Amino acid sequence: MPNLSISYSEPIKFVRGEGAWLIDDRGRAYLDCFNNVCHLGHAHPDIVEAICTQSARLNTNTRYLHDAVVTYAERLTATLPEGLSVASFACSGSEANSLALRMARTMTGSNDALVLDWAYHGTTQELIDLSPYKYKRKGGKGKPAHVFEAAIPDSYRAPLDWPVEEYALRFAESIGEQIETMRKQGRAPAFFIAESIPSVAGQVILPEGYLREVYRMVRAVGGLCIADEVQVGFGRVGSHWWAFEMQGVVPDIVTMGKPIGNGHPMSALVTTREIADRFNNGMEYFNTFGGNPVSCAAGLAVLDVIERDRLRDNAAAIGAYLVARFRAMQQRYEVIGDVRGQGLFLGIELVNNRKTKEPATAFARKVNEGAKVRGVLIGTEGPQDNVLKMRPPMVFSRADADHLIEVLEDTFAMVSAEGA
Repeated sequence: MPNLSISYSEPIKFVRGEGAWLIDDRGRAYLDCFNNVCHLGHAHPDIVEAICTQSARLNTNTRYLHDAVVTYAERLTATLPEGLSVASFACSGSEANSLALRMARTMTGSNDALVLDWAYHGTTQELIDLSPYKYKRKGGKGKPAHVFEAAIPDSYRAPLDWPVEEYALRFAESIGEQIETMRKQGRAPAFFIAESIPSVAGQVILPEGYLREVYRMVRAVGGLCIADEVQVGFGRVGSHWWAFEMQGVVPDIVTMGKPIGNGHPMSALVTTREIADRFNNGMEYFNTFGGNPVSCAAGLAVLDVIERDRLRDNAAAIGAYLVARFRAMQQRYEVIGDVRGQGLFLGIELVNNRKTKEPATAFARKVNEGAKVRGVLIGTEGPQDNVLKMRPPMVFSRADADHLIEVLEDTFAMVSAEGA
């Protein structure tokens, strides 16, 4: 299909994966710091065994009873704050987000949406309509009339006269402005949806207290609050199971996907009993494969491994080590404007000038390509494609981290010498 893109100027063909490594068709190994669907690493033996064992026993659509779906729902909801107790299953993050929109619209009677600039929430048309990352770029048709877009709360690019301790409230004012615009039109939000760490916006860590203030404002006018954890959930931040917990809030709906099955296509939505009961309005939600026995076996195995191997602790420790090493590099490379991240969800913003913060897009692309040539896979992100994006698997070791740093050091030195 002509509109499908492939990473890197010279594409790689992978034939095998193991842990944090991918092996191409020539036998070369690459350290994978980017593909966050394989949350526990490639070909994790526990997940492979769970899928194979259940596939050999039974797989059906979800018209029938099966213990695994109940067991998994109980295990999954136990990781979430009290009140988030009803789970629905699907096959992709996009399906989970689409279901969240249906629930919110049923609950509120409104169709209007509050989103953050440069957000991305999925591949269906209704989700592209909520994704400035898509509708503002080439091929997009601009912001739809039912969508209200607030500023991305990017602390690195906050106005210089804002006190740091006021970032959360100052950025939240943009939400208030959108709500007021709605009110003047006789409208109100059905929901506010945001990634708990906006990713394509550049690995943006929200200012402390931001979601607490935004949730208060949205709920005051009858809207629901949806946390999109498709990229950042399942302990990736280290300190918590879910990235929204860092903000001290409890959403009305949480959506999850990508890492949930370690590469197996599944997703989930968890909400409150009240919202689930209201959604039971006669229009059935049925998903042929959502919650099938094989998917639930994979999901259970993922939870088991995270807990058994203390992978949240690993994410916290290795993530902190990488941030410290990145900041040491920042002291030596003027092009590194900002280092940010939580656990194993990391970003390095590159700028041509630290005062003007002009994006160093060309430098970032050369680093991305240079790392690949040296056998490490990262990515670039952000509105100007100048943020190096890293989301290694939860099994990432200290030795893996040291190898990543060594490659980045060599690549930065090479690109700097070229005068990018």
